[in-house]
Amino acid sequence: MTGPAMNEPLWMTGQTTHARLGGPEHRFTHAVDQVLIDPEAARAGPALFGRNRWNIASVRDRDYGFAPLQGAAWARDAARRMGLGEADTAPLRLLTSPRLLGGGFNPVSFWFFLGPSGRPRAVIAEVNNTYGDRHAYFCHLPGFPELGPAEEITARKIFHVSPFQEVAGDYAFRFAIGPRRVAIRIIHRGPSGGLVASLSGRLAPMTNRHILRALARQPLAPIRTRALIHWQALRLWLKGAPFRPRPLPPTTEISR
Repeated sequence: MTGPAMNEPLWMTGQTTHARLGGPEHRFTHAVDQVLIDPEAARAGPALFGRNRWNIASVRDRDYGFAPLQGAAWARDAARRMGLGEADTAPLRLLTSPRLLGGGFNPVSFWFFLGPSGRPRAVIAEVNNTYGDRHAYFCHLPGFPELGPAEEITARKIFHVSPFQEVAGDYAFRFAIGPRRVAIRIIHRGPSGGLVASLSGRLAPMTNRHILRALARQPLAPIRTRALIHWQALRLWLKGAPFRPRPLPPTTEISR
């Protein structure tokens, strides 16, 4: 993630794709707009982007972490508890969907703890479901080497995301993070099926034009993500996918 652009707020224009493993067959792709920011930087970004305040696009620390800590303070504390020796000093970046017009929903955000060459040594995948629950997965290899696109990190799935996916099996994460492009792949392998999910896009210095274009592409931006989630759920239900009730959330906030 080296390069001059990595020190300023970046905008990612991209897409996310989900495809079921096992029946019934189901696949979709949606356009996404995300930001990659230094969550501890004093500089917020262009005029239409706000940090911890309302704006056309904004990122608020209160939307991340677990009480009593929020935002980057929580992420660094969590990485320290999970054994990352440089948790307090490693450069930290957050990839997330900004609030647009004050609203929005983040299915998953990623905290990157960077190594000397700019690649992540550890990643926290902070996951939210539509029931208001949250859990984080700590991704790393033994000894915390930097992660390239070929490295695969596994984590046991313990958090309910979709009523059409069982809370069992494992996740496999891959991260390809560079100064101009992001590509993340997550595979869930469960006893009776699973899911392949990807997030990818181009990075560019954040501008007001990016924010206005995102609003033009997403006229219902504050409710768009939740609406799309429920639309895909309806399609799966109509296809006869087994529906699983929501279990109790994990008692731990972060796992691996």
